[in-house]
Formats: sequence, structure tokens, C-alpha cells
Amino acid sequence: MNLPNIFSEKVSKETISRIEKLNPNTPAIWGKMSVDQMLAHCNVTYEMAFENIHSKPNAFIKLILKLLVKKNVVNEKEYSKNGTTAPQFIIKSKKDFEIEKNRLIAYIIKSRELGESYYEGKESHSFGKLTKIEWNNMFYKHLNHHLSQFGV
Repeated sequence: MNLPNIFSEKVSKETISRIEKLNPNTPAIWGKMSVDQMLAHCNVTYEMAFENIHSKPNAFIKLILKLLVKKNVVNEKEYSKNGTTAPQFIIKSKKDFEIEKNRLIAYIIKSRELGESYYEGKESHSFGKLTKIEWNNMFYKHLNHHLSQFGV
């Protein structure tokens, strides 16, 4: 099963529409994060793709991530509820809902505007070079998982 293409205008707009249905009081159906923390959590994936604010794993950790984690992150299988979260993705403090929502929407738009060809062979923070399909799967299924977590 192919996942929807987050780089397409149709899917990116549908995803943004789902984000826009959230409000600061939207409750989670499962999990421990508040909606503002979830948005900040989703932004981490894009921060790792575009910003230089997260430390990169050393060679040994990167090898372990490539061997043990990469497949689950970039394949088409949905994430399970209440799964393990990498430390960089754990958001403990309260965040500004509007700021995080707007950042996430901007990242989705930036990714769409760059286009899927931009991602072919692009180096991932944790997994090395990925294909455009692997980038799509990583972006889309993470967003879909957490938007579903909040009922949108």
C-alpha cells in the first residue's frame, strides 16, 4: 500500500486542513501529549530536515538507528499507539499552540514547494540518505499518526 504523497498539493492541503481543525483544547484520544506538545513534537522531524538545532547521532548510534529503527520509520506500516519515542522528540513543557501550529504548516508548505525530487538522496539526520518515498513515508505517517491521535 502506498502512503499518500505529502509533497502533492492535494495531500499537503488536506493535512493542513486537518491541522487547522485543532484548537488549544483539543483532547488526545490516546497518549500523554497535549495538542501543543504534539504539534511541537511533529515539528522536530522538520527541524531535523531543515534546521541545525539538534545534535546528530555519533557514527555508532547512527548505525544502530539505521539497522534497528529506520525500517519502522520509513516503511508504510502505521505506527502503533503509545510507541517508544526518541528522546529528541519528547516535549515535556507547555508550548504556544499557535506558534507550533503555524510552524508545522509552514514546514509542510516548504516541503511541498521544494518538491519530492529535492528529497531523493537527501541525507537524513539519523538514517543516512533516504529516497523521496522514504521521506514521504516518514513525514506523512508521522503526521497522520498524531493528527489521528487528536481526532482530526
